[in-house]
Amino acid sequence: MKWTDSQRIAEELFDKYPEIDPKTIRFIDLMEWVMALEDFDDDPRHCGEKILEAIQLVWIEEAN
Repeated sequence: MKWTDSQRIAEELFDKYPEIDPKTIRFIDLMEWVMALEDFDDDPRHCGEKILEAIQLVWIEEAN
């Protein structure tokens, strides 16, 4: 997975952290959790606030 795979990343985060409310997550934590996903393989320097925001929004949709 790459940073641009926001749908897949959000689905995996939803499965891995079902107790987390994605509306309350800090971007620093979100970035660390994404990089810790088993299938994730991308450079942390390619990540930015817009990418993290996109992942968070999809995760919020998944949680609803």
